[in-house]
Amino acid sequence: MPNVDEICRRLSTALENPTTELVYISDYTFLLAVVLSAQTTDVQVNKVTERLFKKYRTVDDILSLGVEKLQQEIRSIGLYKTKARNIIALSEILREKFDSRVPNSREELESLPGVGRKTANVVLNNLFGKPTIAVDTHVLRLSQRLDFSKNKDPLKVEQDLEKIIPPKYKMNISNLLVLHGRYTCRAQKPLCSTCILNDICKYKASL
Repeated sequence: MPNVDEICRRLSTALENPTTELVYISDYTFLLAVVLSAQTTDVQVNKVTERLFKKYRTVDDILSLGVEKLQQEIRSIGLYKTKARNIIALSEILREKFDSRVPNSREELESLPGVGRKTANVVLNNLFGKPTIAVDTHVLRLSQRLDFSKNKDPLKVEQDLEKIIPPKYKMNISNLLVLHGRYTCRAQKPLCSTCILNDICKYKASL
């Protein structure tokens, strides 16, 4: 069993204010950015949203575009056609059912088109300060390398992390693992020699 508390402590010390790297100007634009980020890098999403949110930043703004025009605005993002359809559909629901506001419950978030469990967890954590654990590709990879979980299914990994992560670290653990995975424990050529966990990480020993 890995020293989970020590791993979390070191990551928290190295990254004192871990937060999302998605750029947004409101709860609504954050939700859109997270939807757009599925299977796409935050860097690419930010390039698109920097331009998009200068012109279209409210529910009514986005709905005024319609699906086809929104597709043109986000066409450099993967799965842009599906994402545009989902964004228009979820925006209609937000306007009709939630007074154009982003809901703060998992059930309501997951009722929106294009919003699955991971997206809901990201929104609940970053916007509403709830200690949810979102499992993306970085969290999945690091959970296996750090021996936090032997599962490959995101839901099972989330459940494993819920069991072992100390309560005081749950609020930030997703962003900590994402940032550590993005810049140090990379999928290809991880920077093990300079990693703050290299003396207690079993993955380094397996390289």
